[in-house]
Amino acid sequence: MTALDPTLARPTLTSRSDVPAVTFGRLVVVEWRKQLDTRAGRWLLVVIAAVTATVMIIMGAVGDGDVPFEAFVIGSSTPLAMLLPIVAILAATSEWSQRTALTTFTLEPRRLRVVGAKAVSAVGSGVAFYAVAVGIAALAHLWVVTFRDATPDWSVGTVTWGTLLMVVLWMLGGIAFGLAFLSTPAAIVTYLVLPVVVSTIAVFVTAWADVWPWIDLSTASAPLLTDPAVAAQAGMSTGGEMWAQIATSALIWVGVPLAVGVTRVLRGEIKTA
Repeated sequence: MTALDPTLARPTLTSRSDVPAVTFGRLVVVEWRKQLDTRAGRWLLVVIAAVTATVMIIMGAVGDGDVPFEAFVIGSSTPLAMLLPIVAILAATSEWSQRTALTTFTLEPRRLRVVGAKAVSAVGSGVAFYAVAVGIAALAHLWVVTFRDATPDWSVGTVTWGTLLMVVLWMLGGIAFGLAFLSTPAAIVTYLVLPVVVSTIAVFVTAWADVWPWIDLSTASAPLLTDPAVAAQAGMSTGGEMWAQIATSALIWVGVPLAVGVTRVLRGEIKTA
């Protein structure tokens, strides 16, 4: 009988320190791919691009067509504000809607890193798509200059950079609501309906006209998304007061739900279903 070498049957154990940790950059890439790997995410981005392009075409076709570049950028803010946060919500709730939370947090048990990767990837996607929207606005302005004899006006003012800031806040708000509810339908409905309810109340409760900019993010950010001359005529707050209102309203609409969502993810029980 041939004797077996005992060293051949001995299993080789790998220590935990020998296993390379998942880097934060890899987590960001994985979370970003999740936004594009699903049909819902891809089609939503296509719809956003189509709606933005349609708005640009309508703006250029109506009237004399003499529309400056930044006016097209202003026109892109409405579809971006309504639809881009849904991409962030889908990214935040993907583990729970697709029932992969147990797998994700087994591979990366540090849940806060996963949340951070979701936020970074969502903001990155928002900024990238905003660049696409600016490109569409540039093409629209080139179109009216070439075919409608519009006056070339490529000036970039506060609206362009203000819209970029709001894109970041909108994406963070989508992540915040998604984590707070951990349910895609509930987060989307609440995110879309609640601001409309608050804005409707603001229209009728005129006694609180001076208070709403400190509470409602849409009201506070209106000067950033409006032509400065029009904002001045409308008596909108500018300067330090405007930034203070944006900060306080962002704390309510982004900071509070984000804190609730992070707490739920860090302390909640992870289930397979």
